[in-house]
Amino acid sequence: MPKIRETVDGWLFECPGCGNIHKFDERWTFNNDLDKPTFRPSLLVNGNMQYHNSATPRCHSFVTNGKIKFLGDCTHELAGQTVELEEI
Repeated sequence: MPKIRETVDGWLFECPGCGNIHKFDERWTFNNDLDKPTFRPSLLVNGNMQYHNSATPRCHSFVTNGKIKFLGDCTHELAGQTVELEEI
């Protein structure tokens, strides 16, 4: 099963860090592999939910070869960790 879902205007994946659906569109480069996707540059999402009492919830990551590398400025518990993308 693919780890991202292709739409008419981009690609979606479910983020295990913040629990939201994130979207890449034509602004990112994509290796065209739905099972082991790589997108560049990083994806920065500032949401409207609160994590750990943060005033500015943030999810910042790179997706490389089917893995999500969460950067240290994330405001969720997976900050600084790398995890496999789950099937969508």
